[in-house]
Amino acid sequence: MRRGSRPIVGLMTRASRLAVAAVATWYGAGAAWAQRPPTRPPPAPRPQAPRTGGRPAAAGAPRAWSDSVLGALSLRQKAAQLVWPWLMGDYVPEGSLEWARLMQLVMEQQVGGIIVSVGQPTEIALKVNALQRLSNLPLLVSADYETGVGFRAREGYFVPNAIPLGGATNFPLQMALGASGDSALAYEQGRVTALEGRALGVHIAFGPVLDVNNNPLNPVIGARSIGEDPRVVSRLGAALVRGIEEHGMVATGKHFPGHGDTEVNSHLALPVVSVSRGRLDSLELVPFRAAVRAGLGAMMTYHGVLPALDSTGVPATLSRQVLTGLLRREMAFDGLIITDAMDMAGVTQQFGVLEACKRAIAAGADVLLMPPDIAGSIDAVVAGVHEGRYTEARLDSSVRRLLALKQRLGLHRRRLVPVDSVRHLVGDSAHVAVAGRVAAAGLTLVRDSLGQVPLPRESRVLSITVAPRADLAAGTAFNATLRRGAPRLRTELLLSDLDAGAGAVERLFAAADSADVVIVSSFAIQTSTTSSSAAPGGLTALVQGLAGRGKRPVVVAFGNPYLLREIPQVAAYLVAWGGSTVSQVAAAHGLLGEVAIRGRLPVSIPPVAPLGGGVTRSPRTN
Repeated sequence: MRRGSRPIVGLMTRASRLAVAAVATWYGAGAAWAQRPPTRPPPAPRPQAPRTGGRPAAAGAPRAWSDSVLGALSLRQKAAQLVWPWLMGDYVPEGSLEWARLMQLVMEQQVGGIIVSVGQPTEIALKVNALQRLSNLPLLVSADYETGVGFRAREGYFVPNAIPLGGATNFPLQMALGASGDSALAYEQGRVTALEGRALGVHIAFGPVLDVNNNPLNPVIGARSIGEDPRVVSRLGAALVRGIEEHGMVATGKHFPGHGDTEVNSHLALPVVSVSRGRLDSLELVPFRAAVRAGLGAMMTYHGVLPALDSTGVPATLSRQVLTGLLRREMAFDGLIITDAMDMAGVTQQFGVLEACKRAIAAGADVLLMPPDIAGSIDAVVAGVHEGRYTEARLDSSVRRLLALKQRLGLHRRRLVPVDSVRHLVGDSAHVAVAGRVAAAGLTLVRDSLGQVPLPRESRVLSITVAPRADLAAGTAFNATLRRGAPRLRTELLLSDLDAGAGAVERLFAAADSADVVIVSSFAIQTSTTSSSAAPGGLTALVQGLAGRGKRPVVVAFGNPYLLREIPQVAAYLVAWGGSTVSQVAAAHGLLGEVAIRGRLPVSIPPVAPLGGGVTRSPRTN
């Protein structure tokens, strides 16, 4: 799952853009933050209960609370513990229809947990606290934190790749870790994610992504993965898991048993991975096994068919052979099994939502995530017992696992978080420095055949940003940082989903005629709505036209590294692994020669670049 937020559509005012530029300048004031440890140590981990991961509690550990609660629940209350609704993390006033809906979910339906999406950090903490107060039993709170808590807890414009004006720490896409090869940085990313998430009252992080992205045409995973080498994904994925689990949060590996080798987005249709069981054992399953050994506390399922594991044609989420046979029995995983979002086409198009919910429970899932009809889904789980699809004891096993986790987290004693402490921890400068080091370490100069990087001093630079219309902050921090080292910078914007026609491209050709250096930066990225990994509209024609006019553009990929396949003629190609502030700032520093570029490709880009490829550059000495 990588469900986006509901965008706030509108134009940034000039004042807003100046504010963003000021933030980018603060982040990018010199390159030291991206290369050196913070000047003061990060906050020490808070005292915690025993490990929260998938390993069972120590022998003899008391379970009086969870056992007593389980014995007092009705069948429908048990079913409700397994159904978790989605909600935004934004401000909702009492008396509003949305607040009435949330009250109904918690107080009447008695759901056992929630998934919280985009909002400002303090508003998320306040909303979670308010819902915890309303709930009879403590809620387990989850969130998509693939790139840290800033992936969802942010200020400002709630759009893909947006620069948070404040907010939580937002790391680059996970493939930056793959490019760095640095397991210590991966652990630190997990640590920061856990500390900030728990400060907001969130207990379960939906991450890391453990899919091995060995298919360049994958429209939904891409740079969200660590890479295509299962050994590297295993090593860095396990480090992320340890960093999260050892600092009080539950890590979730996704998407089991592997969403990497597909050309279909499971949000939009049903993918099929037609490979042998031997191939699955040697590639897709390797990182998941390593993560289980590292103490992974939860696993998110894949809405896709793997005939080698289940020949009936049902997606893994609904397969007892996959969830119970492979994951529970063969891999001895005792953590939570959480479905990917139950409103996705990959799991609903065959059976519909309510039947899919029954099948997922019968297969062995503990949590039904985000079904569109919460009350109907709870009733469907109950109906499955009455229909003989599974027993009440089957539900008890999942409810017991959920209640035991609540107890291990200490939620039966304290379920609220101190909101006043959020500002002291979430988005702390030491945490941002860790994200900056990840971004700098992952910078990968795939090609520089003409020696264009670092950029010549005193050049007239034209920076062209190619971005979707919704990404209002694309290129802002990048250009603000570039301008400090290249004061003769001019900027242009090509909105790839709006004005990618020939007229727009011709306008940019004219602007490029008076430039010494032309930079084309692309903010194309795989999301829940993308059906293809192809280059965005206008990018190919723009780059080809510039090259034909002798301008030799320097292309920067903020996200999808595979764009080089469609523009193989470019002489300089830098991958920065995401459009977050730290990635934009690191890319600018790299082009200016202010930080080293040492990343290696964690994927191959056939037929133009091999796995492990990359050109290194040392910082300028003067």
